[in-house]
Amino acid sequence: MARKKWILASTALVVAVAGGGFAVTAQSAADGKGDRQQNEGLPPDTVPVVEGDLSNSVQADGTLGHARERKINAGTPGTLTKIAGEGDTLERGERLYEVNGKAVRLLYGTSPVYRTMKLGDEGDDVRQLKQNLRALGYGAGLAMDDEFTSGTAAAVKRWQKDHEAERTGRVGKEDIAFAPGPLRVQETTAATGDELAPGKPVLTVTGSERVVTFKLDVSEAGIAKKGTKVTVQLPGGGTAKGKVSSVGRTAKGDQGEQGGGGQDQTPKIKVTVAFDDPAEAKGPDQSPVTVELIGETRKDVLSVPVNALLALPGGGFGVQVVEGAGGSGRKVREVKVELGMFGEGRVEVSGGGLAEGMKVGVPKV
Repeated sequence: MARKKWILASTALVVAVAGGGFAVTAQSAADGKGDRQQNEGLPPDTVPVVEGDLSNSVQADGTLGHARERKINAGTPGTLTKIAGEGDTLERGERLYEVNGKAVRLLYGTSPVYRTMKLGDEGDDVRQLKQNLRALGYGAGLAMDDEFTSGTAAAVKRWQKDHEAERTGRVGKEDIAFAPGPLRVQETTAATGDELAPGKPVLTVTGSERVVTFKLDVSEAGIAKKGTKVTVQLPGGGTAKGKVSSVGRTAKGDQGEQGGGGQDQTPKIKVTVAFDDPAEAKGPDQSPVTVELIGETRKDVLSVPVNALLALPGGGFGVQVVEGAGGSGRKVREVKVELGMFGEGRVEVSGGGLAEGMKVGVPKV
């Protein structure tokens, strides 16, 4: 009978946790009594009620990598004559690749290059160009608006002269590529000597900052919120602090992303962590790491293992308190309890006269 009750309790808890909370409150038993004396039906094993701090921190396996993977595509036809190397980090104004000996350089911005910008044009791409010219030291007197003026053309010509390019005063796909910030070359998808066509991938790049990505079961997703503090166990030892920077909105099983059979079908969400000090994030790219999400901590509470809980006949949860010396002198009481926070395989309990050191029943391991 006792074994059946523990199974029922476990099933009910799975439903309660998956329903979106780490804390629930038990309902009163149908008979309204706080406990029930028993002289037999001793549990298979017992553990003590513990008083202390309880945390709902969660650990997960993650991967050390870089954020915002994207492709840089060729903007003009020709022969690829130079290309940045894998692992290189590129900043504003630096060369991504060359076509027919002409460099395509990185500038910062979120709008793509979709035309040749010239005198009289207006738009967000023009504003971005002017911001970059000023940042590179060529547009100190430029107004930061979206108009391509004669002053903009003059600043472009100065920039082109310094890079020994034809001084046209115009800028297009054959000259620049916009990205939100510094880039890291993850992979070269073309080699020098290749014939390029517009739209053909040349480089696969990421942001330069290191991040950790991992997946959490939906039942544990409540702890992963933007700004949640984490500790990352790095490859080869050492730790680094960080915070959750983004949480996916769609839960997927692994098969839905990787294809094929035999994958874990438990719905999971993707979580990304940014480091407080990126210099601490040492280790090879794509290294496995362990992530601990630091949740709430309850101080000086009573707790028992989750598998000590019983599903009471009238609803709610309880524990079996075992009292007395060994043999026939031992007695069992079913005590109704209120549940608090779940964490570390334990659950906070209160009510029923529970105290530290009391023995409660658990299934035999």
